[in-house]
Amino acid sequence: MFMNVAYLNNSTSTVVDNTKPLIVTSCGNYRVKNRSEVVTHRTKGRKDYQLLYIASGKGHFFIHGEEKTVSAGNIIIYLPDQPQEYVYYRADQTDVYWVHFTGNEVEEILKYYNINLQNNILYIGTSPDYQWLFGQMIQELQLCRPRYDELISLQLRNIFVLISRAIMSAKKFSSTSEKEVAFAMHYFRKNYNTEISIEEYSESRGLSNCWFIQCFKEITGSSPLQYILKLRISNAQNLLENTDYTITEIANMVGYTNSLYFSRLFHKYIGMSPKEYRKVKLKENLRE
Repeated sequence: MFMNVAYLNNSTSTVVDNTKPLIVTSCGNYRVKNRSEVVTHRTKGRKDYQLLYIASGKGHFFIHGEEKTVSAGNIIIYLPDQPQEYVYYRADQTDVYWVHFTGNEVEEILKYYNINLQNNILYIGTSPDYQWLFGQMIQELQLCRPRYDELISLQLRNIFVLISRAIMSAKKFSSTSEKEVAFAMHYFRKNYNTEISIEEYSESRGLSNCWFIQCFKEITGSSPLQYILKLRISNAQNLLENTDYTITEIANMVGYTNSLYFSRLFHKYIGMSPKEYRKVKLKENLRE
């Protein structure tokens, strides 16, 4: 069994701290591979809140005496003092992330993000973004760098934002389409500055190109090419505002070998040329 866990101030004791609105006290990741089963049984629950995210496989949760099989893409929320009983089996290849948190505004925060405390189990979809954020919280808890407690609180809020988006979305998509689009967005964010063929990407994932483009647009509101363009222009804006790179250098850095073509796209998207944009932002910064 793979375990990667971390605790606030390196303390494993349960913390109930009401001095701040939201405090992350521990976070971890279990991947069940070798042990036949991993059982958790807390008849009186805990004094803090717990959120679990099933990244892959499934878990078996006993709520009000009834067993519920919870598959990938679902979260489970336990309230303080709520009995906890659940088991992960090796055959299910469970990969689960969890976080414990407390604070004097937890209920209000969860309600603000549309998270119903009366509903223990909620489907939010599979996305590498959730795993990345959990991984960041674990890392910060382990390294204990300055102000890490503030950062992990913000990272948990980031997870709440993603959950809220999933809840507020009126459209329902299959878990396959959600998963493929999420992984595509992750891939595009990492490789936006390289030459990307949507057809070749679809083929590499074993998908129909038409199906992938349609699903991507339905879920994100943009076509894959439009999404990549947004990434390139957004990063170009950041480079124009915060560096002294030339227009040609910036064009190359965001994926365009032809700086004139890049400038035309930038003007079409932003409403001014890269050179004009840099001048405007420079004047704004000087006024500040």
